[in-house]
Amino acid sequence: MTGGRHPGLTLARAVADAVLYEGYLLYPYRASAQKNQARWQFGILGPPGAAAAGVGEEPQMLTDALLRVAPSASAARPGAVTVSVCVRFLQLQTRTVERAVADGNDFEPVSELQVNGARWLSWDEAVPCELELGPFALEQLERGLTVPLSVPAGEDLEWLPDSGSSEKSGRPGAAPGRLVRRRRALSGSLRLTAEALSDQPLGGDLLLRLRVAVENVAAGVPSVKADAVATSFIGTHLLVTCENAGFVSVLDPPVEAQASAAECVHERCWPVLAGPEGQDDVLLASPIILYDHPSVAPESAVALFDSTEIDEILTLRVLTLTEEEKAEARVTDPRAAAIIDRCEALTVDELEKLHGALRSPRVFEGAAAFEIEDPGDVPWWSPEADESVRPDQDVVVIDGVPVARGSRVRLHPRRHADAQDLFSAGEIALVAGVHFDVDGSTHVAVTLEIDPAADLHDWFGRYLYFAPDELEPLEPPDADFQQKGRP
Repeated sequence: MTGGRHPGLTLARAVADAVLYEGYLLYPYRASAQKNQARWQFGILGPPGAAAAGVGEEPQMLTDALLRVAPSASAARPGAVTVSVCVRFLQLQTRTVERAVADGNDFEPVSELQVNGARWLSWDEAVPCELELGPFALEQLERGLTVPLSVPAGEDLEWLPDSGSSEKSGRPGAAPGRLVRRRRALSGSLRLTAEALSDQPLGGDLLLRLRVAVENVAAGVPSVKADAVATSFIGTHLLVTCENAGFVSVLDPPVEAQASAAECVHERCWPVLAGPEGQDDVLLASPIILYDHPSVAPESAVALFDSTEIDEILTLRVLTLTEEEKAEARVTDPRAAAIIDRCEALTVDELEKLHGALRSPRVFEGAAAFEIEDPGDVPWWSPEADESVRPDQDVVVIDGVPVARGSRVRLHPRRHADAQDLFSAGEIALVAGVHFDVDGSTHVAVTLEIDPAADLHDWFGRYLYFAPDELEPLEPPDADFQQKGRP
């Protein structure tokens, strides 16, 4: 377990920033784009009653985390084991353009205004907020506690000067317009409880279930969507740290903690270990499901606010925008302007790095890397290029049992499994081949016995692939199936 100053918090914050702004503004980053007429962000905690009224989202997110504590640490002194929580979110900020009327002392809202060749648009921005709470002693958590969350309302004025005034010194009487930025007050609560799971010790350590809940407690039920989002916590997520303790993965828990992990409750957020591999004192509770120890790809030089897109394609599309489209994006939002400027400033080397990088999320420990001989004139992708591997004949040993084409296995998807793999958990499958890649990893191709189209998938070569440690051998290979192969 780690303690001290949480050296991996910087890496965790980089990922948390990506979560915070995911969906904030979408390509082509213009206010006039249809997709940007709605807010597509995750982790929105709406005011109570907004979801039932059909104008907002549910007010709460909740997650359970597992905490392991050495008996010596908890017995050392009261307050030795602590937990701190950083609640991070965006507060909506409406930016209204107002035009001077009559003698310049009165103003009226407009959708846009041009002053001295500059264009100004009305738009909804957002202000990042961070509430650092704690540290809370383990003894406090076991009793349960509730902490109020409060963000004040605010209003800022920015004068749009005429040609005879500087931007800094424009006076209300002389300004042809102004920007009014308004923020509504936010009110919420953080609830923390810790429960000892004494019947399930973890390697001699105490195992506790830590429950963290954030709720929007704004008064009144909004009647329109604009009011609901203005009083919502947007992009809400949590960075939780501990001292003299360690978090246990609920995604890939040790055997002793699997039952406890299965009983954990998660509502609208998911907890993952954050920071570098091997660190267990930082937890990220995200409204987007992530793997343990997530990180931002080093090739991703621009925050594009859309992780469902391929960075290279999105960057190239930004570069193909017309000058008029780029100009509108720049005046839509300062963060959109930063995207345009950063994409235009990318070097050739940076663009080439976006083209792709192959990384394995993990390496199967039982596999050894090997080299492939030069195939000569045979294309490298042809099966004849490497006769040292024969998926239809190769064998991998799992729990002392040889597994090859025709073997029946039960599927046990582990961490890093995608949704389709998880749906097949516990199913019986028939092995179609054993594949070895150039990194030394082993991939077992299977078809599901319950799938009525299994024969068709085998004929086309469309398989599900699992690592050997995700399979449970059931019986020796089927000799008839081994000989059949694909037509």
